[in-house]
Amino acid sequence: MLTRRLFTSGLAVTAFVTAAALPTAAQDNSNHDKLDRALREGRRAGRSQRVILRARNGYDAWARLLLNQKGKRIDAELPSIGALSVELSADELDAICGASLFAGCSEDTEVRPSASRRNNGPARGARNRNQRNNRNDRDNNGRPNGSGNAPQASYDEDAIDTMLGTLGLRPGHTGGHGVTVALIDSGIHPSPAFAHRIKAFYDFTDGKVRARNPVDDYGHGTHVAGLIGGNQTDSDHEFQGVAPAVNFVGLKVLNQHGAGRTSDVIRAIEFAVANKNLFKIDIINLSLGHPVFEPAARDPLVQAVEKASKAGLIVVVSSGNNGVSENGEIGFGGVNSPANAPSALTVGASDHNTTVNRHDDRMAAYSSNGPTWYDGLAKPDFVAPGHFLGSEASPSSSLYAKYPMLRKKSGTGKEFMRLSGTSMAAAVVTGVVALLEQETQGALTPNLAKAVLQFTAIPMHDDKGDAYSPLRQGRGQVNALGALTLLGTVDATVASFNQPWADLSLPRQSRIGRKDYQWASNIVWGDNIVWGDSVFYNLPVWGLNIVWGNNIVWGDTIVRGDNIVWGDRADRIVWGNNIVWGDNIVWGDNIVWGDNIVWGDNIVWGDNLLAPLDGSNPLFNGNNIVWGNLRDDNGVRGDNLVCGNNIVCGNNIVWGNDNIVWGNLTALTTNSGKGGR
Repeated sequence: MLTRRLFTSGLAVTAFVTAAALPTAAQDNSNHDKLDRALREGRRAGRSQRVILRARNGYDAWARLLLNQKGKRIDAELPSIGALSVELSADELDAICGASLFAGCSEDTEVRPSASRRNNGPARGARNRNQRNNRNDRDNNGRPNGSGNAPQASYDEDAIDTMLGTLGLRPGHTGGHGVTVALIDSGIHPSPAFAHRIKAFYDFTDGKVRARNPVDDYGHGTHVAGLIGGNQTDSDHEFQGVAPAVNFVGLKVLNQHGAGRTSDVIRAIEFAVANKNLFKIDIINLSLGHPVFEPAARDPLVQAVEKASKAGLIVVVSSGNNGVSENGEIGFGGVNSPANAPSALTVGASDHNTTVNRHDDRMAAYSSNGPTWYDGLAKPDFVAPGHFLGSEASPSSSLYAKYPMLRKKSGTGKEFMRLSGTSMAAAVVTGVVALLEQETQGALTPNLAKAVLQFTAIPMHDDKGDAYSPLRQGRGQVNALGALTLLGTVDATVASFNQPWADLSLPRQSRIGRKDYQWASNIVWGDNIVWGDSVFYNLPVWGLNIVWGNNIVWGDTIVRGDNIVWGDRADRIVWGNNIVWGDNIVWGDNIVWGDNIVWGDNIVWGDNLLAPLDGSNPLFNGNNIVWGNLRDDNGVRGDNLVCGNNIVCGNNIVWGNDNIVWGNLTALTTNSGKGGR
């Protein structure tokens, strides 16, 4: 059994240095590089924008003083990332962001939930009443059926909830006991399904933070909370949450229209970290996000997530719903922020087809696919059921009022709602992580949670039997039964890196329904597949001082395999179906990279169709497309394709500073030895 003494962390204390005099607000020659893409676009349009200003280390007080001298009101202070939020005009943007004491400026952009209402059609398949769970399945008390440590579920096996069943779980009432989830969303309706398990509730939507009674005027947060830990009556067991005994701290950041500010989400994350011990918070659920406008290392929301992970909180994030165009074409690179955070558990959505067995499970087309903008990281980490899931409803919410067709009345007369999206999938994984926390008595770290869920995931296949790309499904669909089984064999007294702390003889498979399914049996570290028995050893990488994906020495028992992005040869690169080197990089009929997703012949930013691929589009010049837009001086010359920091010269491709692709072969330079970045 894992215990808390296994992992320790040191929390850095930030000192705010004051000074007698304000340094000169000298203009930085790299002012353009300080602005994210959203700010650059707003400046060109002459718009005033809410801006998150990140001060250089040690210059926080001077930054505040400069803003006061300029007569600017500070709308939000974000100490965890050394930032302030203010509103600036286009002219003020250059004058203030250009000051040398600021490291960067990002739009305090709108965040939205990752629920996909347009995809809430009827489930594709009828519920199979003949599916039964094997005796090896677990109930969602987090214990094996037949264990003397948990009460037996009283439900008929034929009537088992298929969402729980496909995770290898059965309905119970004590799963997640002692675990607390900070739900950063639109709120939580105080339904009897949550009883007295909402420990605290705070509202961040008015630019401040105030304690109040639980409420959800939009309805998204309540649905998410229900999937995580709604505790229903036996008659309504098909709507039971994954961890029905989990506690909640509700942090409301979305208004009645489902919109919020990035700075409010960051403030809520900071609140969760600061009050981690007070409320005994273990997990943060973020079923929301915004488009990626800059590299992860500069993205304020990503950096807040990384700070929370370093503090020991497991942050589960929805990948986004940008995986398919209105015409049904699959696109790559639609992962939202903060799902691009390296340490986050990034979750895509699958459709479990309302059956327990996995053979008919498919990717939900709308689920965002990797890689991440700018950084080229392999995301999502895994997928989970997220299509048309029934859960708790908030009767006073706008979603409930606006979409009566999504309501579902149970046999008891209670009305639930069925929603789809990676929001729902992230909620399911948050519930699973709560069960893992319970299994380890709260000793689970973010890296170990991600590794175990990846290692035990069950890879998915399409209708032709072909495995989905890792950039779509990650390592596969989450397997709660397998993860609980693996962690249940851990002996935390084993301190040696060379001696296994888990049972190496454990079969690398799980019985879901009536069939055994093989585990992925590997993890993706950054953008490399790591084979071997890594999770069976008490390695330093499972602690709190290692950022997921950083360069480490794995030891003799671990084998680093192909790069998930590039592979060993160009013909092994996992980018959709096809790659054509030359004028264009082609995924089937789609070209994908930089700040844009291309569906067929069109470029799409978010949900808005901007321009065709012809002479009327300033980004298109013959056979050349300028992607990335990390710098305005990127240009097109001849047959060269310029992608931010990535340069294509004829048939030769330079990827960042790490890889050179000549024709169909990939060669590594000696800079970092790490590809795909």
